[in-house]
Amino acid sequence: MSAQKRIWLTGASSGIGLTMAEQLAAQGHLLALSARRAEPLQELAERFPGQILVLPADLTDLDQVKAAGHAMNQAWGALDWAILNAGCCEYVDVDHFDSALFQRVMQANVQGSVHCIEVALPLLRKGDQPRLVGVGSSVTFLPLPRAEAYGASKAAMRYLFQALELDLAQWKIGVTLVSPGFVETPMTAVNDFPMPMQVSSDKAAEIIIRGLHKGKREIRFPGLFIGVLRLLGSLPGSLRFALTKGMARPSEEKEQH
Repeated sequence: MSAQKRIWLTGASSGIGLTMAEQLAAQGHLLALSARRAEPLQELAERFPGQILVLPADLTDLDQVKAAGHAMNQAWGALDWAILNAGCCEYVDVDHFDSALFQRVMQANVQGSVHCIEVALPLLRKGDQPRLVGVGSSVTFLPLPRAEAYGASKAAMRYLFQALELDLAQWKIGVTLVSPGFVETPMTAVNDFPMPMQVSSDKAAEIIIRGLHKGKREIRFPGLFIGVLRLLGSLPGSLRFALTKGMARPSEEKEQH
């Protein structure tokens, strides 16, 4: 096993986050787990006694995030990895365009991550081979219908982490961006459209953790799916539009006329 690490993992109550928590705990690492729901985190703490700090928090509330940071500082004094996995997805209905939806998604995916970064950086600066990790999305490689809010939030995450990589190099803090395709999680279970090349949460967690141990700057999967998205996204705008516009659903108002 690799050397024991002190890891803060957000969004750890379900999906990829919960599976990563289980796999990292099984590897013997020390974990600080954050999510809005405390019960799944507590269950893991009982399964792995002495390894897990249960730090429930609403990451959009800076005071709650700071409280989690204080608890980690008191327990460990430093962080080796901060894995910012928490996020949400809501799809846009252009018939009823709702700016409040964008606010919710941006607040959860971007501002919540920024709160965590503010708290994590002083601890990472004292860590051993420290690494800041953000979970983005493959949606940033190709514009997709109904994903305006989610895609914009993950595009912001991509730019944020790529810029941070430059500024954090002075402190030798590595930065990793995770760009998954479709993963079997409670969030994707409600999707009402085809999800090609979907992978299980177990497989996704395994790929991410293996990539982090290797110090990868970006972890993208599954390879073929990502390759197709990147190819389509690199085409001239008019050609890309012609090839992908059929993915959009007709407006209900258009269908009624």
